[in-house]
Amino acid sequence: MAGRGNKSPSVIHATTKQHFASLRTATSLVSMTYNLVLGDYAYSSWSLRAWLLFDRFGIPFKHRMISFQDGPVPDQIPDMAPAKTVPVMRTPDGAVVGDSMAIAEELANRHPEVGFWPSDPRKRAIARALAAEMHSGFSTLRTLCPMSLRNAYIGMEPNAELDADLRRLEVIWENAWSECPSDSPWLCGEYSVADAFYAPVAARIAGYDLTVSPSAQAYVDAHLEDLSFRRWRAMGLVHGPELKRYAQPYETQNWKGPPTRIGHAISSGDPENDACFYSGGSPNYLMEFDGRTFGFCNAFCRDKTAADPDAWPAFVSYLSEPQMMRR
Repeated sequence: MAGRGNKSPSVIHATTKQHFASLRTATSLVSMTYNLVLGDYAYSSWSLRAWLLFDRFGIPFKHRMISFQDGPVPDQIPDMAPAKTVPVMRTPDGAVVGDSMAIAEELANRHPEVGFWPSDPRKRAIARALAAEMHSGFSTLRTLCPMSLRNAYIGMEPNAELDADLRRLEVIWENAWSECPSDSPWLCGEYSVADAFYAPVAARIAGYDLTVSPSAQAYVDAHLEDLSFRRWRAMGLVHGPELKRYAQPYETQNWKGPPTRIGHAISSGDPENDACFYSGGSPNYLMEFDGRTFGFCNAFCRDKTAADPDAWPAFVSYLSEPQMMRR
């Protein structure tokens, strides 16, 4: 395990490029898209898992959000009955799937070429066991450390049950790395369902300043650096209300993720781009970044980009274009 904490961002994101390259042909076969309903970006850990399965593996989908402050979840998703929680997925042929593990398995069955699970049977068995334990276990960690991507706390003292959860994570992660050696920072080689399921765990460890072994901390850091995770967190920083029931009685500190450059919303200016980077719509909502002015089709597109400009490929691609190629 020596050197596991020294993986560069280029190594961490290499598998993302591989997945997207392999998907262009596969996903063209989908005549209709998936529809996904998600909870609050900042707080819904299970929604994060489901969203990562689509975003990280390049599966096209449409989604809508509900808020946990707007009443019971079933009342907000009557069109997704009999589902009563989020995330919930409707498949292209109309089946409603209302559990994150079921969503993962259904996507893996429908897109076997994508690599949701390791192709090697032994590694796949280990990855499935890891995801299943996350799906059914670690109740103390989930209860005492609810995910909140808008805050990073210090001063929490783990009780014996929480400490046992953390030590268990170290054991199963170390076992995965031992059984599935690779240059990747992920659990079983390339990024898989197992890693998507442990992304909110990484957010909890970082968000509550919990102490884990150096190799486990390196795995947490890999999640915090992952571009899909960063996009979700950027949306969580700017979308939806602050939910007071997730507030904790601890002091706060800066988020432990990689340093990010920040943009700023402005009310006037001349955007250098002709269209929103994401929708192609009119660039009427303005952001200043690095001394330049950019426009977006709505406030959310602007604000999620401003929160972490380097996490959004379309925006980064535009920044890398020679000026002669722009208007």
